[in-house]
Amino acid sequence: MILHSQLSPKSLRSKIHSQDICFGGNKKLKIYGLLGCGSGKRMKREIRIFFKDEKEALQNNYRPCGHCMREAYKQWKQRISDQNH
Repeated sequence: MILHSQLSPKSLRSKIHSQDICFGGNKKLKIYGLLGCGSGKRMKREIRIFFKDEKEALQNNYRPCGHCMREAYKQWKQRISDQNH
């Protein structure tokens, strides 16, 4: 997990290019998604966080974005629903 506020623009581009960063997230809402997601792009730098992969995001208790990761979100929602019944 890497906070956006800890990266310079050049460092961020380098990490995305080298695939050290593949997903972005909202640290307040605990949601992660694709780097190109419109919801993520509107997020304030102070609350944006980055992950290398989905596994890292899930290990940190983040859920998939309902906009850019619809299928993963539906699966996550179904698991939550199954756990509550």
